[in-house]
Amino acid sequence: MPSYEYRCQSCRRRFDLFMSYEDYGKLEVRCPHCEGTDVVRRIGRIRFARSDESRMESLADPANLEGLDEDPRSLGKMMRQMSREVGEEMPAEFDEVVNRLEAGQSPEDIEKEIPDLGGVGDADAGGPGFGGMDDDF
Repeated sequence: MPSYEYRCQSCRRRFDLFMSYEDYGKLEVRCPHCEGTDVVRRIGRIRFARSDESRMESLADPANLEGLDEDPRSLGKMMRQMSREVGEEMPAEFDEVVNRLEAGQSPEDIEKEIPDLGGVGDADAGGPGFGGMDDDF
C-alpha cells in the first residue's frame, strides 16, 4: 500500500498517510495532528535507475574535470559525486579529505596536516598517498 506525504495548511505539520490506489482521491484526508482538512499533497524526491555504464560515462565527461587543479572545492565536489555514483562505502578519511577540499583547503595543505592519511605511505615512497592521487589529475 503506497504512502502519501501531506502538509496541513492549518497547523503546518507534515504527515504520511497510507491508502490504496483505489482510495486515493476518493477518501477525505484529515490531519492527524489537528484534524484539519485543508491539506496539500507533497511530492517527494523522485529517483530513477541508471545503468553502471551510464553513471560511469557521466563521470568521464571531460567537462567535469575542468579546473580541478586550481579549485579544491571543485575537486571535493567531484570526489563526493564519484563516491555516490560508485556506491561503495568509503573510509572516514575520505570524508575528512573531501570536507577539507570543499572548505577550500588545498590538497598540498591537507597532505601536510595529515601525512599518513589512511595509514598509507606517501607517493614518493611508492605508496598511494594523497599527493600521488593529486598528481594524477
